[in-house]
Amino acid sequence: MSFLGLKDKAFLVFGVANKRSVAWAIGRSLEEEGARVVYSVRSDERRKSLDALLGRRQVHVCDVEREGDVDILAAAVASSGVGPLSGIVHSIAFANYSEGLQPFHATKRKDFLQASAVSSFSLVEIARAFKPLLARDASVVTIGISSLLVTPDNYGYMGPIKAALDSTARFLAKSFSADSEVRFNVVGSGPLKTSASAGIPGYLESYLFAEKLTFRRRNLDTQEVANTALFLLSPRSSGINAATLIVDAGLGSNMFDKDVIRLAMRPER
Repeated sequence: MSFLGLKDKAFLVFGVANKRSVAWAIGRSLEEEGARVVYSVRSDERRKSLDALLGRRQVHVCDVEREGDVDILAAAVASSGVGPLSGIVHSIAFANYSEGLQPFHATKRKDFLQASAVSSFSLVEIARAFKPLLARDASVVTIGISSLLVTPDNYGYMGPIKAALDSTARFLAKSFSADSEVRFNVVGSGPLKTSASAGIPGYLESYLFAEKLTFRRRNLDTQEVANTALFLLSPRSSGINAATLIVDAGLGSNMFDKDVIRLAMRPER
């Protein structure tokens, strides 16, 4: 028997965009453990683009920005006969960076509200719609960021929105505790090399800088984040609830690395 005990259990994974997605790494790893995985993607166009990757797997379309879509998805999953869900993966985020790097105070209301709806409030809607389909001890995992205290200029308003996602997971954990043992946790990931990250202005420079601050001088691999998510989805993490597990290869503890200080303080030539 596998240590994680995921064999034959059913999971719903939101957010696969391509083979580099965190959601795909989690879904593939669940399948390798013998789990049954249902996927939800944003649009028909996205589903078609993933035909080669997802093949004959059960794939549904759900645009969490569109009111009512999550309820429609829940009904479709219920009628598919997949059985009670042992877990849900929420790996969804969106921010409109089409105008490039902007100061935080220049954030537009429509952009902030859109990003909030997609990246944070969608977790509430998913939890509410799928509550009747969840096993009593199911696990819900969302993907956050490794530090909610840093203020990177290029990340902008997504910083506060990820903080809202973190808080949302805790409040859902408390809310569900009234009549179940469903757990909600966050994987606080350090910088990753994904297609979604590539859309952040100046991300490459931030990514390379972060790499210098990890203890091992190497950034995270997407699979390392997926591995943490699998643990949180499994019964082996039954004592962990309303928590954020930081996965950053030591990045957050190495602010005063001597080599980085030396490079930052050397005189300009």
